Amino acid sequence: MPPLAAFLLLYAAMYAAFGLASPFTPALLHERGLNVTSVGLFLGVGTAIRAVSAPLAGRVADGFAALRPTLSLCAALAGLATLLLLLPRAPLLILGILFVYSVTLAPVVPLSDALALGVARPGERKRGFHYGWVRGTGSAAFILGALGGGQTIDLLGFNALLIASAVLLFLAALAAWFVPELRRDAPPKSGGVHLADAIGLFRIPGFRRVLIIAALVLGGHALHDNFAVIRWRDDGIGARTISVLWSESVAAEVVVFFFVGEPLLRRLGPAAAAALCAGAAILRWTIMGATAAVPVMALIEPLHGLTFALLHLTCMRVLTASVPRELAATAQAVYGTVGVGLATSALTIASGELYAHLSAHAFWVMAALSLLALPLTPGLRAKEAS
Repeated sequence: MPPLAAFLLLYAAMYAAFGLASPFTPALLHERGLNVTSVGLFLGVGTAIRAVSAPLAGRVADGFAALRPTLSLCAALAGLATLLLLLPRAPLLILGILFVYSVTLAPVVPLSDALALGVARPGERKRGFHYGWVRGTGSAAFILGALGGGQTIDLLGFNALLIASAVLLFLAALAAWFVPELRRDAPPKSGGVHLADAIGLFRIPGFRRVLIIAALVLGGHALHDNFAVIRWRDDGIGARTISVLWSESVAAEVVVFFFVGEPLLRRLGPAAAAALCAGAAILRWTIMGATAAVPVMALIEPLHGLTFALLHLTCMRVLTASVPRELAATAQAVYGTVGVGLATSALTIASGELYAHLSAHAFWVMAALSLLALPLTPGLRAKEAS
């Protein structure tokens, strides 16, 4: 199977499974007999577990130069854990299965990104494919999965959703065997896994800057994801219009991943691209804090293509260029779960209090976070990401 076809299959299966499961997991746990408090607790525990398991799995995969088999094993075990949710109703048993699910699912995206970036290094003119193509496929698959998940539950119930999600994860595990293994800059060290090597990531200037910039700008999307619809409904915007506005942002994300992002990043370089993304976030959140007028929202929602998709491509380019390949999976895991993931989780928790006290003006706090990221962007020098 050609590498591009294998990666397209991997990302389509992986993100379609996420789209099926992610929006409906709270409802699924509630349907399994957990009360609202327990649902929140279980999901919070899962987030904490992923922040630990993904970097650890990444370090193991790097240490043994075995990203592809680690990815396949993790995806298959996550699929098995999904099927096990068909059986129990006891809360402790559900918690145990969610523990296995969180541990095994967390490394799947970082390992996939490390492998894809190793074949299609961002920003380069070369034969092959751009990372944005496979990541854009993932975004489109997530949308289709989320749409299909609702239809599946209505027609066949939650058990059918679990089976479909598990099948997709098994398909991702199979596709992982057909993608190329990451070629290393140096042979693996003897003695197996050295966790101290992961600490060395924080000595790399590009890695530190990317981590902070992504946490501030991407983490700021938490308020939008949780309260944009509430903000719009409070201003009398109907559900159909809200669907169009939300679709605009997702469509912009896919367009940037597929068509606009790589050429723009190649022309601007990582520093200017990151500054553009932070500036777009400042503009987006400032306007959202000031008005909910539909024509204005229709103009700013496509900025998601810059504030998320282009920034993600920029971060991937810097990570690929500045981090040694023998730490690629570890770097992706730390970036995705500790950097962006924990920042998003913290801001998700804070967003409720912010919106309760500031209402729509809470978006100005997110604009301030993006403003803090702006002075860090010049440090993403071209020589670190070329």
